[in-house]
Amino acid sequence: MTPSDTPAPRCQAVTVLGATGSIGTSTLDVIARHPERYRLHALTAHGSREALLALCRLHRPAVAVLEGEADAAWLRERLGEARIDTEVASGPQALVEVAEASEVDVVMSAIVGAAGLLPTLAAVRAGKRVLLANKEALVMSGALFMDAVSRHGATLLPIDSEHNAIYQCLPVEHRGGLACHGVTQLLLTASGGPFRGWSAEALSSATPNQACAHPNWSMGRKISVDSATLMNKGLELIEACWLFDARPEQIQVVVHPQSVIHSMVAYSDGSVIAQLGNPDMRTPIAYGLAWPQRIEAGVAALDLFEVARLDFEPADEAAFPCLRLAREAMSDGGTAPAVLNAANEVAVEAFLEGRLGFTGIAELVARVRDARSVQPASDLATVLEADALARREANRWLDR
Repeated sequence: MTPSDTPAPRCQAVTVLGATGSIGTSTLDVIARHPERYRLHALTAHGSREALLALCRLHRPAVAVLEGEADAAWLRERLGEARIDTEVASGPQALVEVAEASEVDVVMSAIVGAAGLLPTLAAVRAGKRVLLANKEALVMSGALFMDAVSRHGATLLPIDSEHNAIYQCLPVEHRGGLACHGVTQLLLTASGGPFRGWSAEALSSATPNQACAHPNWSMGRKISVDSATLMNKGLELIEACWLFDARPEQIQVVVHPQSVIHSMVAYSDGSVIAQLGNPDMRTPIAYGLAWPQRIEAGVAALDLFEVARLDFEPADEAAFPCLRLAREAMSDGGTAPAVLNAANEVAVEAFLEGRLGFTGIAELVARVRDARSVQPASDLATVLEADALARREANRWLDR
C-alpha cells in the first residue's frame, strides 16, 4: 500500500474535562490543528462561565458542563442568543455522563484536584482512551484506578510532561515490573520552581504572587503553588509508582532548572534514555491524542545551541519537606496518599487566600497526616471518606 492509499484516520470524539484551564486550552489548540482527526463532544468547566462561553463559540461542542445550575442557565441563555446548538448541563453527574458517553473515544482529564476522580474513573470504566493530566485521581485511588484500567480495557496515557517522558523512554510493553525490562531507576525531573535555592527562613515570607510566578511553565495557581512547594513533584512520584509499577525508592527526583529534559529512565546496562523538548504542554498532549502515531503540535523544535547547557542538582527536602511527605505517604500506602492530597488542597487554598504562610502548607499537611490513621484503600467509598475527613481535620487546624 502506498502512502497515498493509506486510509485516513477515523475522526474521534473528544471530551475535555477542565477545558478552561491551561491543559484544556492547550488541548483545544492541538485539536483545532487537526479537524480531520478530532471533533469535540463536550467541554467542561467548574465555574468559569464566560471562558466556557468563549470556547463554545469558537469550538461548537455538542455538550457544555458547568458545576452550578445557575451558571449553566446563564450559559444556556447566552448560547441560545448566539444560536449555538450546544446542550448545557450541570453538576457532578453531568461530568460523569460526558466522560462515559458511548459516542466519546478520548477523554482529556484536566480537572484540578480531587474533583476529577469520579469522571475520570467513569471514563476508565467505559473503556475510553484516557489522557491523564489529573494526577490526584491516581494519588487518591492508585490501586483501584489501575485495576479499573485493566479490567475495563481502557487505554491510559499520562499527560504530565514528566510521566509522558518516562512513558516514551520505557519499552512499549513495560508491565510486570521495571526489573523485567532492565530498568533500574526512573529519574523524575523538576524545575525547582520559583523558590529554587531559597532558604527555609526566606520561604516563610513568600507570597502567593511569588509562588505562582513559575520560571518555565504557564500553569494554574494551584499547581503553580504545588510546584513551588515541590508537592507537585511528590504527587508525581506517587503517580509514577502506580503508572509504572515502581517502588518509591526506584524514583529519584532531579532538579533541572532548564526544563528541557522532561524525565529519564536508567537501565541496567548503564544507558540513560531521556526525552527532551521545549517546555510546552502541547507536546505530551499531541502524543496522547495520536499515540502510537505522531502529529504536529504547534511546538517549535528544540534548539540545542540556544539551550547551550543542562544543569542538575538534588532536591532540597529540608527547605521543601512536601516532597518527603509525599514519598512517606506512598510508602505508608492505603489511604495515606488521599489524606496527603486532601490536606494539601486545603492548605494551598488557604495560602492563596492569605490565611496561611507558605511554610505552613507543609506543616498543615504533616499535622493532618499525623492525626489520621491509615486505612486500607479497599474501595472507593473508603478513599472518599478519607478525603473528606482529612479536609475537615485540615480546616479545624486552620480555625485553631
